[in-house]
Amino acid sequence: MRSTLFLAPLLAAITTTRAQHVKLEIPEVDEYVHSMLGEFDHWTHYPGPSPTYWHHPSPRPTKPVPPKPTDQCAYWLADIKHQGIAAFNPAPSTYQVFRNVKDFGAKGDGVTDDTAAINNAISSGGRLGPAQGGSTTVTPAVVYFPSGVYMINASIIDYYYTQLIGNPNCLPTIRAFPTFSGGLGLIDGDQYGANGLGFGATNVFWRQIRNFIIDMTLVPGESSVTGIHWPTAQATSLQNIVFQMNSNNGTQHQGIFIESGSGGFMNDLVFNGGNNAAVFGNQQFTMRNLTFNNAVTAISQIWDWGWTYKSININNCTTGLNMSSGGPTAQSVGSVTFIDSSISNTGVGIATSHGPNSLPPTAGSLILENVVFTNVGIAVEGEGNTVALAGGSFTVAGWGEGHSYTPNGPQVFEGSITPVARPASLLQSGGKYYERSKPQYQQYSVQSFLSARSAGATGDGHTDDTAALQRAILTARRQGKILFVDQGDYLVSSTIYVPAGSRIVGESYSVILSHGNFFNNIYAPQPVVQIGKPGERGSIEMSDMIVSTQGQQRGAVLFEYNLNSPSGSPSGLWDVHARIGGFAGSNLQLAECPTTPDVVVTADNLNQQCIAAYMTMHLTKPSSGLYLENVWLWVADHDVEDPQLRQITIYAGRGLLDQSQAGTVWMVGTAVEHHVKYEYQFADTQNVFAGQIQTETAYYQPNPPAPIPFPYVATLSDPLFPNTTTLAAGNVSIPAADGWGLRIVDSSAINVYGAGLYSFFDNYSTNCSNQGNGEVCQDRNFEVVGSRGVTVYCLNTVGTHYMIEVDGVDVAYYGDNLDGFVDTIALFRN
Repeated sequence: MRSTLFLAPLLAAITTTRAQHVKLEIPEVDEYVHSMLGEFDHWTHYPGPSPTYWHHPSPRPTKPVPPKPTDQCAYWLADIKHQGIAAFNPAPSTYQVFRNVKDFGAKGDGVTDDTAAINNAISSGGRLGPAQGGSTTVTPAVVYFPSGVYMINASIIDYYYTQLIGNPNCLPTIRAFPTFSGGLGLIDGDQYGANGLGFGATNVFWRQIRNFIIDMTLVPGESSVTGIHWPTAQATSLQNIVFQMNSNNGTQHQGIFIESGSGGFMNDLVFNGGNNAAVFGNQQFTMRNLTFNNAVTAISQIWDWGWTYKSININNCTTGLNMSSGGPTAQSVGSVTFIDSSISNTGVGIATSHGPNSLPPTAGSLILENVVFTNVGIAVEGEGNTVALAGGSFTVAGWGEGHSYTPNGPQVFEGSITPVARPASLLQSGGKYYERSKPQYQQYSVQSFLSARSAGATGDGHTDDTAALQRAILTARRQGKILFVDQGDYLVSSTIYVPAGSRIVGESYSVILSHGNFFNNIYAPQPVVQIGKPGERGSIEMSDMIVSTQGQQRGAVLFEYNLNSPSGSPSGLWDVHARIGGFAGSNLQLAECPTTPDVVVTADNLNQQCIAAYMTMHLTKPSSGLYLENVWLWVADHDVEDPQLRQITIYAGRGLLDQSQAGTVWMVGTAVEHHVKYEYQFADTQNVFAGQIQTETAYYQPNPPAPIPFPYVATLSDPLFPNTTTLAAGNVSIPAADGWGLRIVDSSAINVYGAGLYSFFDNYSTNCSNQGNGEVCQDRNFEVVGSRGVTVYCLNTVGTHYMIEVDGVDVAYYGDNLDGFVDTIALFRN
């Protein structure tokens, strides 16, 4: 994540050519950013229902909906015994994790106003709401909606660390009354108050909404109304949601509105009708399997740094994707990667403001790959309504616009490009990249599940649960059951082994928390969670879990993946995250790990107690076949529990290391942040799909510089770091010993479909990334060594002087690729 001090320039980018990046205190920035809501009046103004709404053709409220037979709608999550605990809550014995909205008085009968009951189900128990702001991990909640039609007359207000989950077998409907008159969204993910957004949008983590029908059709079409307001950050998701909107001429309905944040992932959404079916503005996102029918504009992209769309289907709209925001002299959309998708019966497929003279020079970068156009008037519209790509019915194998390095450049291009030579092992039928949604196991009865707490684990954050949790995993595997890890913090003192055939699902991000001497030897690292053993074949499924460390854990490898899984049925991790420090129970918070920017930190005086992990995820040499979707590997940069979200200093050696010799790895919406040596490293591997990867350099670097405090290990292909500074033009000193965002070493067929590699700080100061200061936070952030067949689409960097280094040679300079606050290259290929 990046602190809220970055929101002001991001939102300013919507209406100006170049965002002004100014270091401000968080409260000041909040006030500034939140006052910007007026910038979005076009998308958010809601005057209330028309006075003649009863004469409108929209239907009146429904009669009570008879329930379907129980056996058709039975869902294990509703039926299982709920024993989850919030281990570090002030009152864990009485705090309620799982909440069924009907237990709080919601009827779901299609007539009763359920607004108050639903909001009570979400808010009860002293939970953190937007009125309080800030963040916390101590009040997690699953709010469950059985099948039914839930009528509302004002917004459902989402709280921090909340999972809103409907019954996937019989999707519940949240339906607005015609008189709906309150709030920005039927579900408001971050409510505006007197001082603006309640939660800082870049600090909203660990929440989900899934399995709903959001129905706005009773609200007259001429009245603006929004389905979900979702300014959000990492480790969040929307899944399996249908948005029903008015589709008549003049409709003002919209499905999703996002104006800020640092996302993120969403998938399996359907939008029917609407003016702007979806309005997206955020630093970066990966979106997969979205369908738009009968909208005026399917997607209005109001700003971004980088965005990856996969498996998007747009049907019968006036405009498919409108990324022309800001116009040709002030483009606010940095880049878009659009693949494996279709646009049909639509006037303008993609509208841009990009052209030979548009500003910023590389804004509006666009890559299309494997996109089918059917009966489209103009496929891509450019600056001044010019035709960049003519319409008709055809398939685009590869097309783009922006700057290219192949590997040298920059070359300004607009037109056909050679698409990636996709490895067959990464593909499903039809030549698309393999994709697979998070399993919800809705086809299984409750008898198919084993509860970790029922099997003897406590999850109380204090008891050593190693033996009990391991026994539960093995028992579930032996019995062919799915292990349900009830909400809790499961303290472990040695490795938890997950054998092939295991299926594990958490509850509101259940935590496996390592501690003790076993994980504390920097010269003998040990896995916290070991998925398979070397040579083991088969696959696993894991979802809705977090792996963390407690206190000093110098030898902890949070995830070690060893399985050899077949490409047709790979192992999968969905909504599985690493969280190192900065939360209650971690013993790595503000009191233990404060920042020391005024002290010259060395290997001798470094705070040894805050060395918290050796590596976060390791895909070992014998492993293969791993699908990662919405996975965030985070070394905390701030204390989540601190009301002021003050920064902290945590040391974790390496981020995600892929050494799989056979490869066949998918990374869909992944992010890795704040490690010492690197965030992503691909070494001696092959056959990788990575969609919109995102990184951040550790905020304290170069104080101390990398690799302190972690020794060099040749077998891990560790990078060697030069002197701590280098001289640029004008004798500007730039750190050269900061961790890499992305390293590709002796590898092949590494295909990156969108990348944001960000370096915001130099020893906790953002002066180095302020726009116009020369991008001097670090010298280099992306390195390719001894590799072939590497493609990166839509590379966006911040604070980095040289954007790409190939075999020791700098090939891309930031000043040649200006895109406002970021710098952008549409196509890199070696």
